[in-house]
Amino acid sequence: MHTIKFVPLPSDAVADLRGQGHDAYGNRPERTQSDGSGNPCRHCLGFVPKGAGMLILAYRPFDTLQPYAETGPVFLCADDCAPWTGRGIPPILTSSPDYLLKGYTPDQRIRYGTGKIVAKDDIATYAAALLDNPEISFVDVRSARNNCFQVRIVRSE
Repeated sequence: MHTIKFVPLPSDAVADLRGQGHDAYGNRPERTQSDGSGNPCRHCLGFVPKGAGMLILAYRPFDTLQPYAETGPVFLCADDCAPWTGRGIPPILTSSPDYLLKGYTPDQRIRYGTGKIVAKDDIATYAAALLDNPEISFVDVRSARNNCFQVRIVRSE
């Protein structure tokens, strides 16, 4: 079974969004304050602390527009935060009992039959099993309730 790596949003894209950048819909990110009730930052893969500045924006983790290129709302720390480089399950995947995982092909299309609601304690095992299939290039983790993109999982090098 492959070892896996959780990939945060790219730091250059996050810096752009914090500056003058635009989201997947061409809008400037909304700026607000975290209420502290589980606002997961897709860069540090931790939670935006209560009272801290937070960005809300539309994000599409795909290179091109195509039928499988899902777009949805995500949160980011408004202030600088270090990208996730940790081992194991990132903190943002600990606040829900389960998550939706889906495997994608090299052309960024969903590989039918891979979508599954997975208990948080089984995320790594299921993702590694999907990535054992050479037809799967990456696995996206989404909220099982709101379908929001959480993080991408790839084979570890």
